[in-house]
Amino acid sequence: MGKVYEAIDDRIHAFLLAQKIFFVATAPSGSDGHVNVSPKGLSGCFAVLDPLKVAYLEYGGSGIETIAHLRDNGRIVLMFCAFDGPPKIYRLHGRGREVLWDDPQFPELMRNFPEPKHWGARSVIVVDVERVSDSCGYGVPLMDYTGDRDLLNQFWDNKDEEQRLHYLHTRNATSIDGVPVLAAD
Repeated sequence: MGKVYEAIDDRIHAFLLAQKIFFVATAPSGSDGHVNVSPKGLSGCFAVLDPLKVAYLEYGGSGIETIAHLRDNGRIVLMFCAFDGPPKIYRLHGRGREVLWDDPQFPELMRNFPEPKHWGARSVIVVDVERVSDSCGYGVPLMDYTGDRDLLNQFWDNKDEEQRLHYLHTRNATSIDGVPVLAAD
């Protein structure tokens, strides 16, 4: 039977940081539009800011659904599963917002992420956590972690600042539902 917690305590905090992957789900308001679930990973991309606030790095990629949905209604859930050790799942429900790379808050938020280089980070997603819950995780498979993929870093390392901005403003200009997110160059 799952349990609801008042906040992220030290034990939950340690569990969240130990996971190599987590999943983010958002949805637009109303009955139209696509629900989005995205895997998130890479070492050092998640941070607990306080017992009811977390943040993660949102990398430029093939879509921009999370930001479109957060601007629409703010609803978000992060799910962390244990793929090794004792079975456990934690879900963090809350309200999120993006802090884009050109926002004055961005450099300060980036200090929460230990990796020295995050070229592809287009935003930091900050989540005000409203509900912390767990479940058993008995159905989650055991899997071995062998390392982070380096393809995302390679992709962004091969672009200069102008190319990075062009990519974000063209490939991430709208969500799959056609919602404008980043202005085109």
